[in-house]
Amino acid sequence: MKADASSVTVYHRYQEIVSYARSWRRGKTFGAERFERELAEQRPAARRSQAQRRFLDFLDGLCAPDVAEGYLRGVADSDRVLSRQLNELLELIRQYGPEAVAGAVAKAYAARAFGADYVANILRQQQAPRRPQPPLRLRDPRLNELVTDPLSLLAYDGFILDSGKECDDSPRETGPTEPVHDEPPTGDDDL
Repeated sequence: MKADASSVTVYHRYQEIVSYARSWRRGKTFGAERFERELAEQRPAARRSQAQRRFLDFLDGLCAPDVAEGYLRGVADSDRVLSRQLNELLELIRQYGPEAVAGAVAKAYAARAFGADYVANILRQQQAPRRPQPPLRLRDPRLNELVTDPLSLLAYDGFILDSGKECDDSPRETGPTEPVHDEPPTGDDDL
């Protein structure tokens, strides 16, 4: 392409293909009347990719249209490659089914977690819920019957953090209560 103050010329292998009078208006497409349909199809905002249409078709009726559209918009705005994310989402639909993926997409959209890996993680968590662990059983049956009082951390915090409470942390000097012996007793010592 070459442009000067009066014209824009398109060349192919050093041969002029077409020349148009130069327009200084923004967004002006030369020759648009001849190629308008083709140009509209090539603009990414004017059409959806085949993968996007398939993804939206799978989720049609299973989740709100604004959720599916918003999720695709969020994935596109993230730093991830949209085509790869769509292919991974379509693979998840093959593995888990459209209903499960639609639910996971809705949860991911609500959490603003955009990406196929987030949806896959939600699906794995739904498919394999955690089983509750059995209570610890001790050898002594009397210990298994012990019941502790329920703790209230709010009451504990209120007790510890009470600003009106007097500080009883004054340093005190106390003597040892038992004699200190550095060496262990031997059999010859007098008791």
